[in-house]
Amino acid sequence: MESNQKNYSLPIAMMFALFFMIAFVTGLPSPMGVIVAKQFGASNFESQLGFLGNFLAYAFMGIPAGIMLKKYGYKKTALAAIAVGFVGVSVQFFSGQVGSFTVYLTGAFISGFSMCMLNTVVNPMLNTLGGGGNKGNQLIQFGGSINSIGATITPMLVGWLMGAEAGRTIEKANPALFLALGIFALAFIVLRFVSIPEPHLETATERQVKHSHSPLSFRHFILGAIAIFIYVGTEIGIPSTANLFMTASKSAANAGLGIDATTAGSIVGIYWLLMLVGRLTGGAIGSKVSSKTMLIAVSLLGLILILLAIFSPITSTITLPVLKTEVPISIVFLVLCGLCTSIMWGGIFNLAVEGLGKYTAAASGIFMVMVCGGGIVPLFQGYVSDHFGYLSSYWVMFACLGYMLFYGLIGSKNVNKDIPVE
Repeated sequence: MESNQKNYSLPIAMMFALFFMIAFVTGLPSPMGVIVAKQFGASNFESQLGFLGNFLAYAFMGIPAGIMLKKYGYKKTALAAIAVGFVGVSVQFFSGQVGSFTVYLTGAFISGFSMCMLNTVVNPMLNTLGGGGNKGNQLIQFGGSINSIGATITPMLVGWLMGAEAGRTIEKANPALFLALGIFALAFIVLRFVSIPEPHLETATERQVKHSHSPLSFRHFILGAIAIFIYVGTEIGIPSTANLFMTASKSAANAGLGIDATTAGSIVGIYWLLMLVGRLTGGAIGSKVSSKTMLIAVSLLGLILILLAIFSPITSTITLPVLKTEVPISIVFLVLCGLCTSIMWGGIFNLAVEGLGKYTAAASGIFMVMVCGGGIVPLFQGYVSDHFGYLSSYWVMFACLGYMLFYGLIGSKNVNKDIPVE
């Protein structure tokens, strides 16, 4: 095993880099939404279309990505995903050159295809490179932590690059886009010339086997798939709308806080940093606390934090110690939600595939499709914020967390144990 670990150290490092890229590229629509709102005069609803383009791609690519993985293997699927990602980020860069909102959305959509394919590849690939078991799981946990680091850096970096409100154009984000292109190019070159084990390639005979049931035969999986759709939208919607709220002008019709983009990006980055803290904590206690208990607890806490954010007077402020910036306490409550959303994906996934047996692989493909909620839910929240105000739009997030609490308490129970899964 030691020799295998040494042989695969380079591709493992590349998988870690791709974990970073998934978070980095997925997080771009949040600060970019602030840019397009300024550069193209987009509404809150329109500024969230980047997320829609990014995550809508999952609806089209989730199941095909799973099929590609089984038919062509890790290496070819990963190379295809990296190439698509390079094209997507390049189109977003080009949108700044031509000053086109439509071209930007096209780039976000193409990037979404890449992120879906990469999400389908990196987890099982790291598990295989680690030899499965505890070592494989450890590599995946490290990858998840690096994913959180990427999500933390993105709003901070792009916010710093944007600078003053008057200079918010896509060109200001070019260094971040160049960083993404560089990592994609390096990962492609390394993986192209490195041998990767392919233990899960389907044979022609295996592809002919027909099953009498599917993951959709299980009620708890269907409700879990809905929970994933809602969860990803909640994870994205909470910080993204907070970013818009903070950076919007105080004199605008839908008044914001008028905080500069650099500071706002740093505050949003704290949300993602708390997600990292939550994931590390969840991993540490995972062997002692069930997914059901964790999901119920964080859903309840999230509901409380959202209520506090909505009902706290906007005049109640607090000075953030490191940033030395005064913000309404509502923003602090929203940022703290990162602790809650951090462990929801793993908890929902574990509960939803419990007892699925041979249908688990197919269930993973369906889960990737439902990730499109990350684009649809924030879009709806953006519509609500346009008409009722930023803080009032968090009733959408409250409803989403309420559903996840329902799933943890009731919906996650397997009531279809009579279906054979061996």
